[in-house]
Amino acid sequence: MKAIQLIILSVFTLSTLTMCAQKNNNNIIQITPKEYMTMGYNELTPEEQRVILDKGTELPGTGELLENTEKGTYVCKQCDKPLYRSESKFDAECGWPSFDDEIEGAVTRLKDADGRRTEIVCSNCGGHLGHVFLNEGFTAKQTRHCVNSISMKFVADKEKELQKAYFASGCFWGTEYFFMKAKGVKQTNVGFMGGNVDNPTYEQVCQQNTGHLELTEVIYDPTVATYEDMVKLFFETHNFTQTNGQGPDIGPQYLSCIFYSNDKEKDIATKYIRILNDKGYKVATMLKPKSTFWKAENYHQQYYEGKGMSPYCHKYTAIF
Repeated sequence: MKAIQLIILSVFTLSTLTMCAQKNNNNIIQITPKEYMTMGYNELTPEEQRVILDKGTELPGTGELLENTEKGTYVCKQCDKPLYRSESKFDAECGWPSFDDEIEGAVTRLKDADGRRTEIVCSNCGGHLGHVFLNEGFTAKQTRHCVNSISMKFVADKEKELQKAYFASGCFWGTEYFFMKAKGVKQTNVGFMGGNVDNPTYEQVCQQNTGHLELTEVIYDPTVATYEDMVKLFFETHNFTQTNGQGPDIGPQYLSCIFYSNDKEKDIATKYIRILNDKGYKVATMLKPKSTFWKAENYHQQYYEGKGMSPYCHKYTAIF
């Protein structure tokens, strides 16, 4: 009984003194659950929506990142934007993760609805993070970002060793289907690249006037698989000789292309195009430097896996 009383007293005291509980802020545009689903943001659970979209707060002492001491980066739960480095985290004994500095340009400060506190939100998506307090004496920077764990994800430094590759081979559902099953691949995302419109929607790209190609972002472990492995799988899972699309999908958004991130990747892609030409294939695959990757709407991600279906215009054919 005494333990329960202490918990209740702790919650009341923290809510009163640190004022970390959230209220609606009329000075920022709100994103509804329906809107974030169509903006390419990560899907949120009901509890995450309550905090990130509705400006709620999690109970003190309950957040999974509160006692995390690993080296890495804290990113926005809704849009994956990097927010804080682990070097800025400290223990303020307030019940929520605390940081005395943010990554430059990552966090926006807003006057809270109560007129007294300062709210902090993700500068990229507007997702609610918590509040910032000044001149409390915790660190030399005299700043405390009081952040809900549920508003963030943690990416350990060791995970940053993963590599990203970008491949367009027709409908991104089919491209992703094979890559997400490949050895060494940790994650895949489908989206658009190479166009002239920022943050394009699927509907806009399908109108064939944005210049974007449908493609898959492949995140893989280079200690398990190589970029050459990725390039070979790319060529072995679509018709790289087709010049007007892929299978029955005709249009500029369905063309075959490798978007390289550096000269090494470009050289490897060029090498395999040469090998295929020597084998008698007339390769239509384009090589272009990587540009901004715009993630597609949530319902496109891992589409065939979610539907329990197989691609209709991609298949695996051993070549190398």
